[in-house]
Amino acid sequence: MSEIMITKNNYNEEVLESDRPVLLDFWAPWCGPCRMQGPILSQFADSHPEIKVGKVNVDEERELAMEFSVMSIPMLAVVKNGKLVNQTVGLQSVQALEILVK
Repeated sequence: MSEIMITKNNYNEEVLESDRPVLLDFWAPWCGPCRMQGPILSQFADSHPEIKVGKVNVDEERELAMEFSVMSIPMLAVVKNGKLVNQTVGLQSVQALEILVK
C-alpha cells in the first residue's frame, strides 16, 4: 500500500478514525532530508500493509503542522486509536520506522 496525502479535509477519517496505526510524515518539497525520506517511507508502506502511511505537506497544511507542534522536518508521528503515541524528527531508516510504530 502506498502513502496517502493527509489534509485537514480527510484527517478525521484517515487518521483519527483509522482502524490501523497511522504513520504521519510531516514534510515539504523544498526539504532535502524530506525528499530522502520519501523512498524509505514508500518501501516501508509497501512492506507494512497493517500500517497506514500518510504524508502531510507542512506548507499546505499549516493547521495540522501546528496541531502536532512541528518545529523541524521531516517529523514522523504515530497515531493509534486517534491518539499520538510516538514521534521523531529527522531522516529515519526502515528499521527505525519499524521500531517507531511498535
